[in-house]
Amino acid sequence: MTFLLAAGDTGQAFGRNLTIADWVAAGIIAVGGIAGGYALRTVLSRALRRGDSERHAADGLARAACWAMVAAGVFWSLSVLGLRLGPVFGALGIGGVAVAFAAQSILANFLASIILQLRRPFRRGDQITTNDCEGVVEDVNFRTVRLRTYAGERVLVPCAEVLAQPITNHTTLGRRRTTLEIGVGYDADLEQAREVLLAATAATDGVLEKPGPEVWVKEFDESAVTLAVRFWHAPDQATLWRVRSHVAVAVKASLDSAGIAIPFPQRVLSFTSQVEPRSSADAPPSADQDHRAHS
Repeated sequence: MTFLLAAGDTGQAFGRNLTIADWVAAGIIAVGGIAGGYALRTVLSRALRRGDSERHAADGLARAACWAMVAAGVFWSLSVLGLRLGPVFGALGIGGVAVAFAAQSILANFLASIILQLRRPFRRGDQITTNDCEGVVEDVNFRTVRLRTYAGERVLVPCAEVLAQPITNHTTLGRRRTTLEIGVGYDADLEQAREVLLAATAATDGVLEKPGPEVWVKEFDESAVTLAVRFWHAPDQATLWRVRSHVAVAVKASLDSAGIAIPFPQRVLSFTSQVEPRSSADAPPSADQDHRAHS
């Protein structure tokens, strides 16, 4: 038994008579392609998923591989049926170009999200700064990087913009350095001041022993000599503010105990000459005197 699907017209899609065996073979190939695609998706998703930050990338690549295998199976089954695929591929190509032009930003963010999750410049839970936004990474999807700011706000940054701009990861290396500038008077012993500041900083809770704290003379300002106190601590933002505050309190108390003052801003005014006050004879006539003179 045969099914006459098309005559010898070259403009039609099918060019020969089909038997039941052709339909069965095409069906088996199509079903096999679909089943194989979903099986490949499951295997790739489990193999590529190595952490929370790569979950979307693994799922996306596995889904793309699934679609590719399904499409291959469908087109193979159609070729078994004698379908001329040239016109079909031509139409798909023209339609794909139109869709690509219409969805440039979507495709750019999609590809950027895949690159971000494969290169892994940050993970979920890291604290980063990018595109003038700073916060904790909550998620990376196929369009945006979702951040939670330290003020409790949610910011969605497009993946393409994150990939195109510098990314500062504050927590990936496990420690962070802070610099606190303190001014002392010009009459202070700078070596003594450095020793006092160094001891107070090293004894503060939260300051890491290695690398140890440092104190250096930075510059001579208008009313004080500025010393830079540099110390390392845990990288998260909450620890930064806590340890910085404790160091500031400790060094202020230590300087007071050592008799080293933190000067207020000062201005020195000098006069090169003194103006003599004018006598009453040199004073200009008042309004009453001027009136009497004219009368």
